[in-house]
Amino acid sequence: MNVGFIGMGQMGAGMTASLLRAGHKVMVYNRSPEKTRPLVALGATAATDIGDACDGEVVFTMLADDRAIESVTLGEGGILKELGRGEIHISCSTISVALSERLARAHAEANLGFIAAPVFGRPEAAAAGKLFVIAGGAASQLQRVTPLFDAIGQRTFVVSEQPQLANLVKLSGNFLIASVIEILGEAMALADKGGIDRHQYLDLLTATLFGAPVFKTYGALIADRKFEPPGFATPLGLKDIRLALSAADTLSVPMPVASLLRDRFLTLAAHGGSRLDWSAIGYLPAVDAGAPYL
Repeated sequence: MNVGFIGMGQMGAGMTASLLRAGHKVMVYNRSPEKTRPLVALGATAATDIGDACDGEVVFTMLADDRAIESVTLGEGGILKELGRGEIHISCSTISVALSERLARAHAEANLGFIAAPVFGRPEAAAAGKLFVIAGGAASQLQRVTPLFDAIGQRTFVVSEQPQLANLVKLSGNFLIASVIEILGEAMALADKGGIDRHQYLDLLTATLFGAPVFKTYGALIADRKFEPPGFATPLGLKDIRLALSAADTLSVPMPVASLLRDRFLTLAAHGGSRLDWSAIGYLPAVDAGAPYL
């Protein structure tokens, strides 16, 4: 298929590379043009503006936050004005439920397709085409883009014809990941201060009751204290927890653990942790127990 891809961060670049390997033709756009060059070397075509990226059958966006996706989609010269009638915008960004619902309405009014397809997986999974795609949108539109999802992910989960519910699932999932990071950090701080080797402790955990990939991936980062370079930066983690709390507020769902996690991210940021991977909140329990700040 002929597709455009807007947003060449670590995730977008990896997803684009997977699309190219699968034989799709990709036009790439990024606000900082130098980030498109490695993809051009792999066979992509560089777009000079958003309009160029909207010349194909489908355009992907993988951007940092609500403000970025709002600007690229609804702004002057944005996707809503540049995408061809009946074509599809796939938003892979982790954005608010409210904005996703607003985008779905705006696309429908413009006779454009809109699919929310946030993903689970870190940059290395994006580069390997091993993401998990959480999709929401009209069945006919989802069927059209199945080959694209097959290229970027190992499995696609269709959760609803309402795109915003895919974003709700993604936010709830990121809340769970952050919760695992926090509890791993607390357990490791306890074991470590008691004289148990962190790596030995992690091996024990993941070989017994806690063998899920999330415990292995984030447990290793915490045990190694390897938080740079970030695969998913602290400010993005804080953003996602705030979005989860906003959704919870709208739905009248108390989430006391999410409130705790928001404060943990704020604490990390206040001590210079914005440059670190979000898994660095798993080091804060060690700091609370007397370890120095990173």
